[in-house]
Amino acid sequence: MDTTTVAAFLAVDLLLVFTPGADWAYAITAGLRDRSVVPAVAGLIAGYVGYTVLAVAGLVVIVANSAAVLTTLTVAGAAYLMWLGWGVLSRPAVLGASTQAMPSSRRQIMLKGAGISGLNPKALLLYFSLFPQFIDPGSGWPVAAQTGLLGTLHMTACAVVYLAVGVLARTVLKTRPSAARAVTRASGAMMIVIGGFLLVERLAG
Repeated sequence: MDTTTVAAFLAVDLLLVFTPGADWAYAITAGLRDRSVVPAVAGLIAGYVGYTVLAVAGLVVIVANSAAVLTTLTVAGAAYLMWLGWGVLSRPAVLGASTQAMPSSRRQIMLKGAGISGLNPKALLLYFSLFPQFIDPGSGWPVAAQTGLLGTLHMTACAVVYLAVGVLARTVLKTRPSAARAVTRASGAMMIVIGGFLLVERLAG
């Protein structure tokens, strides 16, 4: 792949990554919990690893063209996001003594992150609709290699942005427990809204 194609892909991909969504909400929530940013982001990236493997294997096209599979993924992902959002609203994270003991293990935090990105059908459609626009079968690179490169670039961008979001959330709100509580609740509400929108959008369609 030539550098122009890669640069164009990164420009579009970064615009999408910088758009707040469920991943941002989870990164912010993680940033307000002691030492949970890295496993949370690792979990989010793990979900995208799964999509990258599917894309490289050529299975994305099959899944994206199956209405039944997409509906199942959407309903499952929407329900999961809403459940996580309710949990955040009912147990808002704040810095200080109340968060010295983590309510979840690092493994659980990572698994939740993987569930958020891995059960999001919008990520599947992103891989299916965006990637083909930058893949050239006649470029000399195997399609699988091009897909793997684009997937790696996307995951790297996500890792950098989500880590920054989580760390900034913790740093900026470190001395503002009331603001931290408000941001956490807003993040939980965002998860519920996004989950509800995905659910309504799929069932209505």
